[in-house]
Amino acid sequence: MRKVIVTNYQEQWEEGFKKETAKLEKVFKDILISIHHIGSTAVKELKAKPIIDILPVVNAIDQVDSHNQKMYELGYTPLGEYGISGRRFFKKGVDQRTHHVHIYQAGNPHIDRHLAFRDYLRVHSQTAKEYGDKKEWLAIQYPYDIESYIKEKDMFVKQIEQQALKWYEGKQ
Repeated sequence: MRKVIVTNYQEQWEEGFKKETAKLEKVFKDILISIHHIGSTAVKELKAKPIIDILPVVNAIDQVDSHNQKMYELGYTPLGEYGISGRRFFKKGVDQRTHHVHIYQAGNPHIDRHLAFRDYLRVHSQTAKEYGDKKEWLAIQYPYDIESYIKEKDMFVKQIEQQALKWYEGKQ
């Protein structure tokens, strides 16, 4: 059974992202446009589950599945769209997950959603603190119930996301 753990920001998350990016660049080199560090581990001082979220942007989402064997060799489990149309999702680790990879084709609106959320929290430290505190509290409330943790966190995330997208669009 997977335990919900939220920790203080760890400097090694950035290095973990860079190391994994080098591996992913080799796997997807023929279709890769860019790779972004997203999620809470990409925001300094934000409390997070210690799972590094990575967002590669590709020029052809329909070609990602042909790389599944290489991803298996890196320790990833391919999960297809996993509930989000136009995405390819991979997880690394089972009970002790270390990485999630969310691949989108260039132009997919989910790319901006993820980048807006990350960048907004990087700039708005009070919102980031509230979000981190909320996640920490939820991890205590639901230590072995990831579904309830995600459901409760999702309401708060949606509020931040709306603010973040407006802010992000204003910057473009």
